[in-house]
Amino acid sequence: MNDPAVRDLPDPSRPLTAVYPGSFDPITNGHVEIVERALRLFDRVIVGVGRHPTKPGFFTVEERCALIAASIAHLPRARADHFEGLMVNFCRHRGAAAIIRGLRAHGDFEPEFQMALANRDLAPDIETVFLIPRPEQQFVSSSLVREIAHHGGDFERYVPAPVALAMHRRLGRVPV
Repeated sequence: MNDPAVRDLPDPSRPLTAVYPGSFDPITNGHVEIVERALRLFDRVIVGVGRHPTKPGFFTVEERCALIAASIAHLPRARADHFEGLMVNFCRHRGAAAIIRGLRAHGDFEPEFQMALANRDLAPDIETVFLIPRPEQQFVSSSLVREIAHHGGDFERYVPAPVALAMHRRLGRVPV
């Protein structure tokens, strides 16, 4: 067939895979919610942890992958992996048809839109899908969680239990 709409349909014999990229330093309950919701749309979701060449992070990339794996263990069709370089190359290497991005209310749209347009230009065969977290997760970010934790605040409600424990250990505190 020469109809582009039919020609571009995914192969039904292959699982439909999406990559949910980010730094996830640390993964939050909002991130986990996005993975759960993405699994309603895709057969598999790979949470891709990007390695930043100049920022070591609160947790190493390997620690983040392990924390993500523990936090999504209840989702057998999701897994964590890490990548370096262009995310669209990682997507192609993993056979992903889509990129998942969470879109919060405050200031996320412009940079996410710009990134989605760049990704479309670099990889027109990979779609970007935006998912909006629940209202109670709209203000939560990894950097906010780290800041609350550094100042001794109650951050545990924003992260999965394995992450809370690891953050307490990293900060030299015993969880209550």
